[in-house]
Amino acid sequence: MNRLLSGFMHILDTERLALREFTPQDAPFLLRLVNEPGWLRNINDPGVRSVDDALAWAQGRLFKAYRELGHGFWALQRREDGVLVGMCGLFKRPALPEPDLGYALLAEHEGRGYALEAAHACVAHARSALGWRTLMAITAIDNPRSTGLLAKLGFIEQGQEMLEGYNEPSRVFRLVL
Repeated sequence: MNRLLSGFMHILDTERLALREFTPQDAPFLLRLVNEPGWLRNINDPGVRSVDDALAWAQGRLFKAYRELGHGFWALQRREDGVLVGMCGLFKRPALPEPDLGYALLAEHEGRGYALEAAHACVAHARSALGWRTLMAITAIDNPRSTGLLAKLGFIEQGQEMLEGYNEPSRVFRLVL
């Protein structure tokens, strides 16, 4: 059961991370995250250049999904010190037939297993809390780290597609839960 903690909805905990909804106070963090070289190379450039832009992006991309779908991309916060390290969550993109798993970390927190830990918890949440039977995921064509992570979770590549909202084809993956 979700609980409200300090003004945000807590979603779940892993060994090292708490996953919670983003709040307007997280706009400076989101500004950093969506302008990371890895985000720009492997996801897209959302054109977020200021804290106000980040807040507007969060309202349209994150907060709206929480209200309308009851899920979305959640803040990854280290339990030991409360530091935000990235995002991970479940999202229904118009371009995909089923909900998908997505994640991104600040570069300084990559390589520590946070993405795998959070993604594993999100897959379990999709199965047990949401009752979903399948999940999808997409990556950039040349993103071996994400491809490896998805393979560890059991996702199977479905091929490449040109998805609405992207300038290049994406690799599409599917997982039966």
